[in-house]
Formats: sequence, C-alpha cells, structure tokens
Amino acid sequence: MATRFDALIIGTGQAGPALAARLSGAGMTVAVIERGKFGGTCVNNGCTPTKAMVASAYAAHLARRAGEYGVLLKGSPRIDMPRVKARKDQIVRTSSEGVEKWMSGLERTTVFRGHARFTGKDTVKVNDQEVTADRIFIDVGGRPLVPDMPGLDTVPYLTNETIMDVDFIPDHLVIVGGSYVGLEFAQMFRRFGSRVSVVEMGPRLVSREDEDVSLAIQDLLSAEGIALRLNAKCLSVKKESKGFSVGLECSGDPGREPGTHLLIAVGRAPNTDDLGLAAAGIAVDKRGYIEVDERLQTTNPQVWALGDCNGKGAFTHTAYNDYEIVADNLLSNAERKHTDRIPVYALFTDPPLGRVGLGEAEIRKAGLNAKVGKRAMARVARAVEKGETQGFLKIHVEEGSNRILGAALLGTGADEAVHSLIDAVYAQTPYSEFQRHVRIHPTVSELLPTVMEGLKPLV
Repeated sequence: MATRFDALIIGTGQAGPALAARLSGAGMTVAVIERGKFGGTCVNNGCTPTKAMVASAYAAHLARRAGEYGVLLKGSPRIDMPRVKARKDQIVRTSSEGVEKWMSGLERTTVFRGHARFTGKDTVKVNDQEVTADRIFIDVGGRPLVPDMPGLDTVPYLTNETIMDVDFIPDHLVIVGGSYVGLEFAQMFRRFGSRVSVVEMGPRLVSREDEDVSLAIQDLLSAEGIALRLNAKCLSVKKESKGFSVGLECSGDPGREPGTHLLIAVGRAPNTDDLGLAAAGIAVDKRGYIEVDERLQTTNPQVWALGDCNGKGAFTHTAYNDYEIVADNLLSNAERKHTDRIPVYALFTDPPLGRVGLGEAEIRKAGLNAKVGKRAMARVARAVEKGETQGFLKIHVEEGSNRILGAALLGTGADEAVHSLIDAVYAQTPYSEFQRHVRIHPTVSELLPTVMEGLKPLV
C-alpha cells in the first residue's frame, strides 16, 4: 500500500530543498527522494567545486604576477593538486551534508534514499516502496552530454563531473567545446600548469555572445597560452601511443590536435530518461526536457518540473527562481511565470563576464532601435589600480524609451557590477535616471553611468 503525502519532491538541487522547507512550513506533509548526493549539480559538481578550483587557479596566477605589485617571492609557485582537490572536496562536503541535514530535520518531512520512478499519475516507487501525493515536484537536474563522436569510445575521457576527481596536473589537456564550462576549465588548468587546447566547431568561442565579447575572451585566453582550434567542422578521436589526437576535419588536410587528457564539454542532458514519465502522462521534448507551461506545470496537472530538467534556464539562480514561482503560486496565488524572467548569467573566467538582458543579435531580431555605449576597462580606475585591465563595459539602450535593454560587462568585478543593471532592466529605468544615482568610488560600478554618456547608434 502506498504511503500518502501532501507533496512529493524528487531531487534535491537548488529548487527542491527550499520548496520542501516552504511547504513543510505551510503545514504540509512532504516526502523528499534523493538517489545520490544532496544539493544537486551546483553543490556537488557545478558552481561550488568549480569556483573553489577557480579560486586556487587565481591564487596561482596572482602569485606568478606578484613582482608586478612589488611583492617578491622566491621562485615560481608550485601547485599541489592533491591539496587543491582536498580544499574543494571539503567545501563540497560541507555544503552537501548541510543540505542533507536540513532535509532530515524538517518537520512533517520524510526523506527517502533511492531512485524514483513513476508508476502512475500521482504515484512513485522508490526502492520497494510506493509513495503517492496530491502534488509532485521534479527537480532531478542534468548530466554532461557525451556526443556521438567517432573514436570517442576508444580512449578515456573526462566530463565536467569526472574532472573534479583529478588530483594531478594533466600534461596536455584538450577540451572539446568552447563555451562556458569548457573555458572555465581551460583557464583553470592552464594556470595550474597544463598545456591546454580548446577545440570548437564554431568560428568563435561562446558564440551566444556578441562578437566583440567573444573576440575579447579569445584574446585573453590566447594571451595565457591556451591554444584555440576553431572551425573544427568534423571531430573524431584516435588513440595514439602517447595519448590520443582529435581530428578537426574530414577531408583535405584533416589536421589533428594531440593530447594526454581529453575533456568533453559540449553541453548538458536532463536526467529524465529513467523516471517513468510516460506512466504519469508527463511529456518531454525531443531533447528529453520536461515540457512545462509558464507556471512550470507539466502535462500532468499534478506534477511540476523545476530546475535544469525543464530546459527553462539551466542555472542555479533560475532553478531557485523556479522554486519561488511554484511556491508563491501554490501558497499565495501569485500568478508568477518563468517567462517574466530577464536572462542573467556570468562566465567565471578571469576576468569574468556579467550578462543581463538582450545582446546585439537579439536586439536586431526583435526589430528594436538601440544605441550602445562602451568603455575599455583600461579606463576604469579600479581595474588600473588592481592591475587587471582586460575587457570592457558595454550597455545597450532603446531609442525613444531610453530604457536599458541589456549589457555585457567583461572585466574585473563584472559578475558583481552587473547587478545594478539587472535591477534597472527589471524596473525599465530610463538610462538618464540611472545616471543620476551616486555610486561609490573607486569601483567598477561607478563607471556604468559614464558608459552611457557616449551612446552611439547600434548598426
């Protein structure tokens, strides 16, 4: 006989635990099912561990530059990768165990350890027990996408998850995929001491970004000695006597990029293929993402999908916002929708990229008349003082309404500075009003109003 709860949550990523706490606090009985580590992708093999390792790589990079700041060190810094990994592991362990303890201590909440599979519209089987609920929430996240690449099955390879277990410095790391995840690992391991090559099928890195942003990122990575192999139209892998090589073309002079270790970083896939969704009448799209409406309800009105598995964000912050939307709608009839979100995200290279709103291609596609302001980071006092002057600040403004449409900030502190623009975009603040607000000196944020003093038509 199935055990009944008011709410059932499958998965403990960024949306699930907060939702469990909110529903429990509202007096509901809650079941939480987790088959692996608590905390989901972000805590275990995403944001938390990568940013911990990025911090170690930044420390190494700064140590090499110490002389520029008048700090004298004897010899070059030595990287102790087992200690880098141990530091990262401890941070992850503390976070994951904290989520598990939180869930286990919630009132009116029962935690099940095991794999969940739907057996009906409102029933899930975990281990040998059936659990049923009036409302079910899926928060199962995603996993690295492994492409059907010729020869890949003949060599060992790493993903963004398994590379977290590396406690050594690869001699030559070849990364297939020139987007956000791949580039963070490229710079990180280059600073640890690896030779690094990035292989990308497109004509430029992070092709989602404006061309000037992509080119600036390419320049700063190349300046650190990272080899970029762009326009690799036909990828294949071949085992070699001292490792492997990645083929870049299929005809003519194919060209090959040799390496000792291979990282596949070409995207993510949702963890939805083994949940028995069909038994619950839950539809998925051709890529396996659960289909949801604006309120994140699935084709089964008793089930909601949150986080990476619904394909509506794939970020920690959008997953948490999914929780807020669902909880507010259920408990306060708030009528919130995920379509009300403005795109915001960051690329955590050094320097980082902070992004909000529309980019140039999206502005043109929408048929908007816009102006653009741009300022080099070399003309930002805080960047000069820190000795970190790569990048630029760029802001787009709509003609007529003067509202801020979006921004791309590439430079030191950009991942933090972008937040005042996020608030302005949500509020549809005219840029002239934004310019009147006094900011602290010396910061990167203080130059954002100045960027908009020299607006020019976007052509």
